[in-house]
Parts: sequence; structure tokens; C-alpha cells
Amino acid sequence: MIPKEILKKVRYIELHTRHLVNDVFSGEYHSVFKGQGMEFAEVREYQYGDDIRTIDWNVTARYNHPFVKIHEEERELNVMLVVDASKSGAFGSKEKFKSEIATEICALLAFSAIKNNDKVGLLIFTDKVEKYIPSHKGRGHVLRVIRELLYFKPESIQTNISNGLEYLLKGLKRRSIVFVVSDFDDDDFMKPLRVLNQKHDVVAIQMLDKREQELPPVGLIKMRDAETGEDIWVNTLDRNFTKLYSEYIEDKRRKFSKEAKTMNLDLVQIDAGESYVEPLVKFFKMRERRYR
Repeated sequence: MIPKEILKKVRYIELHTRHLVNDVFSGEYHSVFKGQGMEFAEVREYQYGDDIRTIDWNVTARYNHPFVKIHEEERELNVMLVVDASKSGAFGSKEKFKSEIATEICALLAFSAIKNNDKVGLLIFTDKVEKYIPSHKGRGHVLRVIRELLYFKPESIQTNISNGLEYLLKGLKRRSIVFVVSDFDDDDFMKPLRVLNQKHDVVAIQMLDKREQELPPVGLIKMRDAETGEDIWVNTLDRNFTKLYSEYIEDKRRKFSKEAKTMNLDLVQIDAGESYVEPLVKFFKMRERRYR
């Protein structure tokens, strides 16, 4: 039995993201994520301006009048939402955790997909694959995906991005659009990410929070690694330490951005303390310019 508060939250997310899909992202998704090719639709009489290369010579000869073949985009796509459920997502310096923002973004992408009659699937991972929901169409299926993102309790709190990516490499037989939603605070996952990006259309959505990089000057504090449980005492008034810490975090993020660019991987960076609409709109417009 799903608690009423979860159902209420699902309903809120549906209404909120439906508004964004209809009013902000209308047409954007369709224009930037293309189908798998062209399929034959019909034959009709030649009209002025038609490309003569589309003439169907067999039908033309039969009726002694020019006819052309009409092809349409094979629209149906397979969209996989790959979501990091490790403990580092349970952080947020403002109203919501990174994991909560990630759920809203996944809902937005899922509703955009089904509006275009595409299929949506879900993979939740930590240091192992925790949950896999095969791709299907329809509002009811997307609501199930959102419920899982809100309600599912992973067994592990740690991260191993490679395990989730390798599971997809084995399981996805058809070329898909893969949204990997994570803070990417892990090591040794670039090789499977590169291979996955070669076989599929991969978009990395990196969940960040400025407070993770900028320590407040409050004196001696105990910091705990959310995934290992390890505690360490640090002096946030030590400017040399806070500077080195910020540079370390920034260097990791800059390195990931550089490697993503090298492998032609689309990367969208989301600050959990800010609106995610603007960076997503910017991403869609960038993709649209690329594929004009």
C-alpha cells in the first residue's frame, strides 16, 4: 500500500511537470530527439514542387501519371532514465535535495516522451542495479516510474556508476536515448560511459549543489561522507584548507566536463539550489541548433 503522502507528491509532480511540458518544452523534445529513420507512409499524385527523386516509377507507369512516395519519420523512441540513488543525493542547501530535483527532471523528461508517443524505462542504481523497469508507453506507466523514484528504498548507500552502465550495455538491444542522472562523484566509469555513448544517444545530467564546494566559515565542524559513513573534523576558518577543498571539488567537475566534451557526450549541469528549467531549455536549444 503506497502512503497517501507519496500519492500526493506524485500528483504534485505530475501537475508541475505537465505545465512545463505544455508551456515551456512544447515541441522542443520532438525537435531535438530524432526517430530511428524514415518509413514509407503512402503514395500520392505528384504535386508541383515535389522532389522528382521520390517518384514511384512502377505506379507512375501503371496509371500513366506521375506518383511520388511519401516517407515519414519513424518517430517511436526508447527513453531510459538511469538514476543514481546513492546517499550523496540526499543533500540540498536550499528547499530540496539533489535527489528530489532529479525526480522532477525525470518526470519532465518522461512526460515529454509519452507526449510524443515514445517509450520510457527506468534503471535505479547505487553500487549495484537496484531496480529496473522495462520501457512502456502511457501516463499510467510514467506515474509508476515517478512513484518508484519517490518511494523506492535502495539497499545500498554507495555508488558504482560503472555497474549501472554495464547493465545497460548488455540489456539495451535497440538504440535508445539514455539520460544518466547523477552527481558523478565516482571513479573509473568513463570507459563504459564512452562505450554507451557510442551505441546510444546519452545525456548526462549532473546534479550539483554549490554548498558542497563552498564550506561556510563556522569554525570546527564534523563532516561525514554520506556513502562511507566516515567522519572527519575540519576547521572551516582555515582559509588554506577551504581553498584547497574548493579547488579539489572544482577540479573534479572540470575534469568530468572536459572528458564529456572529448567524447561528444551531452552534459547538463544542474544546481539543486537554482531553477532547473533554464539549463534544460538551454540544452534543448543547443541540440536544436546542432541538428538543423
